[in-house]
Amino acid sequence: MNPVEMVVVRLMRLMRVLNFTSLLRIGLSSHHFNDYFKGMEKVIAVQEIFGSKTEEVLRNLMIDFTFFGGYMFVNNSNGHLMISSKYLSNGDKIDIYLDLIHELVHVKQYMEGKELFDIHYGYTERPTEVEAYRAAVHEARRLGLSDDRICQYLKTEWMSVPDFRQLAELMNVSCDHWLSS
Repeated sequence: MNPVEMVVVRLMRLMRVLNFTSLLRIGLSSHHFNDYFKGMEKVIAVQEIFGSKTEEVLRNLMIDFTFFGGYMFVNNSNGHLMISSKYLSNGDKIDIYLDLIHELVHVKQYMEGKELFDIHYGYTERPTEVEAYRAAVHEARRLGLSDDRICQYLKTEWMSVPDFRQLAELMNVSCDHWLSS
């Protein structure tokens, strides 16, 4: 089993173990990333993000479970990875994995002092988002996902059709079927 498959299997096990009741007990305190996402330091995509500092970054990265809707994001004030417990429990495993890759790029950007939420750009043209989506799409291709499945991953409820089209073009993903429906 390759490192990516091992991480996906661990995510699936984690989601079976962590149900909503146990997540309520977790509260809003911070937790070490490696306590919940074991083996990510061995994933090529993560190594490509952090290079020789991969193990150190993941060992020091903190996560906070939240109880609001949504997915995950990097807290711009402290660099913690914020994860919706509902998404972690009920979300698609591949989407969660690709979101982790995407958000780890934002962790690196945060560490580099980049403005993660630069309001001078629209969401799909923001340099930090383009870089994070490139890493996620690159990993999706490495996993062998089809363009159709990658489009499914890229499409979010807050993204307009023109923004989705722009992102798909930037990522060189054919989403014609998604754009016509």
